[in-house]
Amino acid sequence: MRAAVLYSATGALLLTTLSAVPAGGTPNGVPGVVIAAERAAAEGIDFGTCTDVPDLPGSMECGKVGVPLDYARPNGKQIELAVSRVRATHRDPHNSKRRVPRQGSLVFNPGGPGASGLYFPLIGMVPEWKRIGAAYDLVGYDPRGVGRSAPLSCEDPRTFFKGPAPAPTHPSETYKRERVARAKAYARGCAQRAGDALRHYNSLNNARDLDVLRAALGEDGLTFMGASYGTYFGALYATLFPSHVRRMVFDAAVNPDPAQIWYRNNLDQSAAFESRWEDFREWVAKHDRVYRLGRTSQAVLRSYERAQAKLAAEPAGGKVGPAQLQGTFLQAGYYDDYWPSRAEALSAYLRGDPKPLIALAAPPREAAAEAENANAVYTAVECNDGPWPTDFRVWDRDNTRLARVAPFETWDNVWANLPCAYWQAPRQQPLDVRTGPGELPPTLILAAERDAAAPYDGALEMHRRLTGSVLVTERDAGTHGIAGGPNPCVNGHLEAYLLEGRLPVRRAACAPHPEPRPADRAEKTAVARQAR
Repeated sequence: MRAAVLYSATGALLLTTLSAVPAGGTPNGVPGVVIAAERAAAEGIDFGTCTDVPDLPGSMECGKVGVPLDYARPNGKQIELAVSRVRATHRDPHNSKRRVPRQGSLVFNPGGPGASGLYFPLIGMVPEWKRIGAAYDLVGYDPRGVGRSAPLSCEDPRTFFKGPAPAPTHPSETYKRERVARAKAYARGCAQRAGDALRHYNSLNNARDLDVLRAALGEDGLTFMGASYGTYFGALYATLFPSHVRRMVFDAAVNPDPAQIWYRNNLDQSAAFESRWEDFREWVAKHDRVYRLGRTSQAVLRSYERAQAKLAAEPAGGKVGPAQLQGTFLQAGYYDDYWPSRAEALSAYLRGDPKPLIALAAPPREAAAEAENANAVYTAVECNDGPWPTDFRVWDRDNTRLARVAPFETWDNVWANLPCAYWQAPRQQPLDVRTGPGELPPTLILAAERDAAAPYDGALEMHRRLTGSVLVTERDAGTHGIAGGPNPCVNGHLEAYLLEGRLPVRRAACAPHPEPRPADRAEKTAVARQAR
């Protein structure tokens, strides 16, 4: 699923089937996990000052936990996962005289694959999270391969940002051959840089690592929240270790059907983004008084295509071409609070001011190493997790057909995942995510009905497979990750579950959160225009 360099609504608040058998191991590597977890429980985590993470509040602590690179050899090579924590405050934000009892650790993963959760504990400063932060130690971590946890790399970060670049909606045969060659080179780079370790970056190992982290934290039962891709290996954890689960929240659940991992999930994602792209354009058209990009969705599309053509002829600031434009507007498909800034940047660019667009879309060179690492982990995990077509003609056939009705993200998604066609590490067979009656404590699934990055059918499938789960749906909304966001109904269900263990019966629905308002600056511009 294409979400490597983005983040869930949780992060956004801070910033504005078959059993798989490891080579030479036992099914699912559970005996190796037992050994690693017992060792981690004995050693614990020595939390202290976050010396290598600058500019953090003093309340956040950092530590490390060792996990086996290969669970078939639990006493072999170990890697360290970077872990962060903010202790439960015990302070009720609505009653300063009441001391809130601690309920344990709440571990969070923001998805990706490839996203860091190290900064998650700071979410406790946000009003929507204060009640949860009063009762739980908020725990984040970098999964294996990410950031400070045995980081994976597939190419020199100095060459990672390739811009300005084209983004053809219907690529020529010449362009396709160029991208195939680039995908083959990238797959070779991953194999050469990681060596034999490459096969061990996968979702099953992420689930196993989670159990070792639980033990290191001293928790008999895991309380976990996963967003986006984090819901998938969270579901693997629930299948492998149901007796170790206390409470689990699956926010923006992806489809865990083994047949979907990951080629077909990406096709479904590309199709869903077309509808969300339409939602954005309709919103812009509704605010034509502000943005002057067109009074209909089709007119807004024509404005966007005009910008594409201008950028192809002359990149903005020498940095922003059609691919950078597309990537910036793809983010608007994830989070509707991005809509005003994207609309204003497009409007300003077409009026002759490229600065807002450059500020949003120019590749951040200072973040190249982080972005390259995230992309490497994303690619490795998805390629390792399951079978992929190895003949480009299959990709070409399926996506040429899809691009006729869903052109916005289709080919961009192909290029992101195409290295999997030429992957040089062994593939896994995806685990059949499924729990029977009474095996798993009640769990909570949160989903926005129009989520493009994790289409709603995935939440329905997760709900069917995890017996006893409850699905809460935000109707007619599409933000990717809704826990702790702007919808008080959703947050009420989240708090009731995490703080009291209370859930609705099987399913519940929430009305959508309000649509974003046009940026104040854009509103003032519109008023000034009318005055003239």
